[in-house]
Amino acid sequence: MDTRQYIEINPKVMMGKPVIRGTRITIQLILEKLSEKETIQDILIAYPQIAQEAIYAAIAYAASKV
Repeated sequence: MDTRQYIEINPKVMMGKPVIRGTRITIQLILEKLSEKETIQDILIAYPQIAQEAIYAAIAYAASKV
């Protein structure tokens, strides 16, 4: 998966933390919610401005950094 389509890093947005493109929703937030047993559907309801593919991209991005 090409995460660049969904993830951006901009020093002017959230102090350069990786975020879902076009939002201020950090990858860290997505991962924290998943680790707290929230489902992807829960996240999509809470943040309707992001797509399911963006959540998968966040997971893939994090996995690529391990």
